[in-house]
Amino acid sequence: MKQKTRYFALCGLFAALCAVCSQIAIPLPLVPINLALFAVHLSGAVLGTGYGTLSIFIYMILGVVGIPVFQGFLAGPSVLLGPTGGYIIGYLAAAAIAGFTASHFGYRLHVLCIGMSIGVIVCYVIGTVWFMIIMKTGFIESLSSCVFPFLPGDVIKILLAGTLAKRLRPIYSTFTM
Repeated sequence: MKQKTRYFALCGLFAALCAVCSQIAIPLPLVPINLALFAVHLSGAVLGTGYGTLSIFIYMILGVVGIPVFQGFLAGPSVLLGPTGGYIIGYLAAAAIAGFTASHFGYRLHVLCIGMSIGVIVCYVIGTVWFMIIMKTGFIESLSSCVFPFLPGDVIKILLAGTLAKRLRPIYSTFTM
């Protein structure tokens, strides 16, 4: 019982980290640049597939029920149903992929970065398809608005999250024993 309590406390901590990172943003016309994906990658890589994904799910539920955790202190189901909602939903896949990669292939930086990169791609596919449907835009226009401007920052977020996850994992392992 004590072990599960620790895991759930860590899930809450990483959900809070995601909420804070969502507020650290550079506004753009359609989709802002924020640090949420950094927290998503870190959550999956440190907590593993199940608990990492659960922490992002908790973040999403908090936002849907009205706690202003989404970028710009937004909340409510309308955010998930809006143009950027697909990217938030894609966070679940990104966390799961980062967690799976770390759990099954180890904590070498290049391995973590590959897994996190795959997670970003899956997140972008989900989010961009969602954006295209909601906004009724074409593929190239959607990529130009929602993907291309974010790629340089995503490289930095992946490198930072991979480096930090590699260092936090031994601490996390002793904390959950």
